[in-house]
Amino acid sequence: MSYFPRWRPATGATVLPDEKLPLAAALPMSLQHLLAMSGSTILAPLIMGFDPNVAIFFSGIGTLLFFVVTGGRVPSYLGSSFAFIAVIMAATGFAGGGPNPNIAVALGGIIAAGVIYALIGLVVMAIGSGWVERLMPPAVTGAIGMAIGLNLAPVAVKQLAGTFTHLGIALATVGCMAAVSVYGGRATRRIAVLIALLFGYALVLVLGNGMGLVPGIDFSAVAAAKWFGVPNFTAPRFEWGAIGLIAPVAIVLVAENLGHIKALGSITGQNMDRYIGRGFLGDGLATILAGAGGGTGVTTYAENIGVMAMTKVYSTLIFPMAAVIAILLGLSPKFGSILQTIPAPVLAGLAVSVFGLIASAMARIWVDNKVDFSDPRNLFTVGVALIFGAGDFTVNLGGFALGGIGTSTLAALVLYQLLGLTRRS
Repeated sequence: MSYFPRWRPATGATVLPDEKLPLAAALPMSLQHLLAMSGSTILAPLIMGFDPNVAIFFSGIGTLLFFVVTGGRVPSYLGSSFAFIAVIMAATGFAGGGPNPNIAVALGGIIAAGVIYALIGLVVMAIGSGWVERLMPPAVTGAIGMAIGLNLAPVAVKQLAGTFTHLGIALATVGCMAAVSVYGGRATRRIAVLIALLFGYALVLVLGNGMGLVPGIDFSAVAAAKWFGVPNFTAPRFEWGAIGLIAPVAIVLVAENLGHIKALGSITGQNMDRYIGRGFLGDGLATILAGAGGGTGVTTYAENIGVMAMTKVYSTLIFPMAAVIAILLGLSPKFGSILQTIPAPVLAGLAVSVFGLIASAMARIWVDNKVDFSDPRNLFTVGVALIFGAGDFTVNLGGFALGGIGTSTLAALVLYQLLGLTRRS
């Protein structure tokens, strides 16, 4: 079997990973995937104070790298992982709003997480993924993911603070996203974040620029920005404190990618388990590369699976095309300047929505896998992990600090295994 598939023209309604569409049909499909990723490629970097141009640029580069490492056999687009938000804001002391002045410290931690992730990928390639599934069963992965969402709750609430109009716009943005998610068509629900962003943006234009009730949007930087230019890359700085906070996110990325590849196997009817190790390695290397230049840590996303399930188009060639478009957007300072004009109350509303969904969506892992909460082993593992994460329980060992996400992750992994020793039932 060759390293890359020999893509053949699609003939049926379902387009398999090793099939290809004509360019006229493939280009709109790649744009649809890019739109579905708007929540990660646009919102996550802005919340963390990263340069959105750099983040989008590296999401494209990372997707191309993932495509090569997996031999073009796993249909995926890599976007900024929300799992990094809480730990990066804690490591950099960033409270939201504008550029993050301590990005370099965060980048060192992102690289460390990527290295751990890539090493896990190499081990899986050598001996298989069974040990990962035993170490991180659904009870554990759901607890870690939910702890991340709960850990972000204070960040979202702080961003709501402001005038009554500020709060009103933020809550209207939340309401818009909720309405689209519940009442929109399948295609519309995939871009609920983007629609809510545009709704909130328009609201500020009317109430701010039009009526003067809130600060208006200043477009002077957009007018002055060039159409094309090299992104403002940032070099990483390695500090043990930041590494201790951020590196444990690698465990979450492993769980995300494992579930992603298994879900792809299910919807395509092709067993992709043999590519799990390559998927971990590709995602890990993409995260290292992003961290080396000022980008956010990346991961695979359920939004892409949703688009594929809806369109029945699984061709892996769609994703390099989307990656090239993302790279071109990353090379446009004017595009980045437009993103920087997104008003604070709109970002606050999106933060409430997205952070809440991070926590609540993890419950679906327990439901889908029928986790038995009458089993004290599951009950105590999840309970302790959630308290550590939501309460941001931090352990200081000399100059090394393990924050709430790290202690929650460690507690879930260790407690589950310890409570399984010599069990009678």
